[in-house]
Amino acid sequence: MFEKILIANRGEIACRVIRTCRRLGIRTVAVYSQADADAQHVRQADEAYCIGGPRPQESYLRGDAIIEVAQRSGAQAIHPGYGFLSENADFADAVEAAGIVFIGPKAASMRKMGSKAGAKELMQAAGVPVVPGYTGEDQSPDLLHREADRIGYPLMIKAAHGGGGKGMRIVRSSEEFIASLESCQREARNAFGRDRVLLERYVEKPRHIEIQVFGDAHGHAIHLNERECSAQRRYQKVLEESPSAFLTPQLRAAMGEAAVMAARAIDYVNAGTVEFIVGQDGDFYFMEINTRLQVEHPVTEMVTGLDLVEWQLRVAAGQPLPLAQDAIAQRGHAIEVRLYAEDPESGFLPGSGRLEQLRLPVPGPHVRIDSGVVEGDLVTIFYDPMIAKLIVWDEDRPRALARMADALAQCDIAGPKSNIEFLERLVRHPAVLTATIDTSYLDRQLEEFLPAAGAPDTDLLLAAAVAQMLGQEQGSRDAASCSGDPTSPWAIADGWRLGHGGRRTIALMHRGERYELQAQGSAGDYRIEHADAAHAVTGARLDAGVLSLRIGERARRFAVAGAERQIAVHDGRTRLVVEPVSVYRHTDALAGSGADRVLAPMPGRVVVVKAAAGDAVQAGQEVMVIEAMKMELSLKAPRDGTVAEVRAAAGDFVEADAVLVALEA
Repeated sequence: MFEKILIANRGEIACRVIRTCRRLGIRTVAVYSQADADAQHVRQADEAYCIGGPRPQESYLRGDAIIEVAQRSGAQAIHPGYGFLSENADFADAVEAAGIVFIGPKAASMRKMGSKAGAKELMQAAGVPVVPGYTGEDQSPDLLHREADRIGYPLMIKAAHGGGGKGMRIVRSSEEFIASLESCQREARNAFGRDRVLLERYVEKPRHIEIQVFGDAHGHAIHLNERECSAQRRYQKVLEESPSAFLTPQLRAAMGEAAVMAARAIDYVNAGTVEFIVGQDGDFYFMEINTRLQVEHPVTEMVTGLDLVEWQLRVAAGQPLPLAQDAIAQRGHAIEVRLYAEDPESGFLPGSGRLEQLRLPVPGPHVRIDSGVVEGDLVTIFYDPMIAKLIVWDEDRPRALARMADALAQCDIAGPKSNIEFLERLVRHPAVLTATIDTSYLDRQLEEFLPAAGAPDTDLLLAAAVAQMLGQEQGSRDAASCSGDPTSPWAIADGWRLGHGGRRTIALMHRGERYELQAQGSAGDYRIEHADAAHAVTGARLDAGVLSLRIGERARRFAVAGAERQIAVHDGRTRLVVEPVSVYRHTDALAGSGADRVLAPMPGRVVVVKAAAGDAVQAGQEVMVIEAMKMELSLKAPRDGTVAEVRAAAGDFVEADAVLVALEA
């Protein structure tokens, strides 16, 4: 085994590898960018080195700098994590050439999987089921059209060298083919520098099943059963689980055998994932091999009781696989979701900012948290905005789903917006509960997972107002206890006025709407008026984040999480997040981009400026593009007009809500 390894990654995967290494007595070396100087993987590693600027191209994608740090620190091996350089064959070769062990497959195996077309041909020759299609080098439009007609519709056009959901088009008729082909080739050329495509039969309402495989340098290859990742949005996985409720024992065995055949076909060593698409009739087809550890590997660890990172280290050190195929056990059911700093109600726009509050469930036998941040850390604009992976385990799927719902209810994030509410709706949705969700369901029915328009639930709104008042009253008592006259009536926050009980206004913002409640009373007993109705709230107590009260004759209980800028209340099924605001704050001051301005929707780097002072622009015309969270955002003119001022240039870093372009009034 190794004495010291370098981790060529960041975030939760770097922290994950560090934990395993510490348990095995292996010292760790971290690398970091200037933006990650205070990151958790830097603090947790035994030593760490800065390798460049904040953008991945300036740091985590600099293989030469990473290898130089490994040599300087005396690391014997490099663990690439996932993403960045983990599937870069040239980097794997360079690591080996430097006399350092690459903890992953050989570069030759990666290259065999680098082209979707070549990989499909190789798997077909090895006897692994593949989707009917065309992978030839002849890319003339007429030939491709004829092949499409032969394969039949619907079919999918895929960029041969693509990934991440880019360069993919579904075609449902011969008449649509040429226009879709040209669009797919343009996107592939822009994203990957090559426009070669392949064609394959499109499987309607498919399931996404992947098999975890492991190989060693002694000729052994096994699988560790499956993960189902059918809950996806735009080809990005949202929920992963093991085992799959869709597979029969016979289908599970057949897919496991096919996955091992695929691994053997490319002489695979170390951890990998063979991904299959499965039709409603149970027919399954090879999609690709991810030649690295996957983000969703914890669900496999939870049901097998194995540490896959430890297996990676042992295999990379030349040891044989720790277990044979017939010794792989599977117990219970595990589910994983990813908490992101993103706004589902704004097209899942990635977010950034400081985590003013980060409350997650306490880890234990049923709950696991994999995270690279803690409360107070910054979610930067330069990298993936994942905050944490939340993984649960229980004896069966219904109990695991209930466990996940409870774990999500215990989460609270203040600072950047998050996808917690979206995930809560997801795990309670009938398509998930009945295990019938397919890979395109979220894209077809996304509105079912987003909040309905309209006012929030009255009980939740009352609970938020009461939590704020109880907090104010406790704050006043705390301040009074530190003063020279703790019994002073000026220290009581009950809105008291001479001759009568005071009436105060509580103003709360929710999704851009302002709600005002009129309240009288104190110490847990209130009369609250809202929406032309009066509510008697009595017996309110807030203790250790739990609010209990009576609304009329009904007793209710809520979990409450409070931060300086927001209050979150949860009744066990529904979450409400509000922002307390001054009663004097005018609603217009909360407006976003005005008719005369273009604002930055989030912190980012200006990629290109497409307008100059004096230019005439039309409503919807692109005036600037900014880059943030590994994606480009197009900013458009809010109306017809003339540009008065452009306040940013290409290459500038801008803050959220900064005015970038101003139009003449």
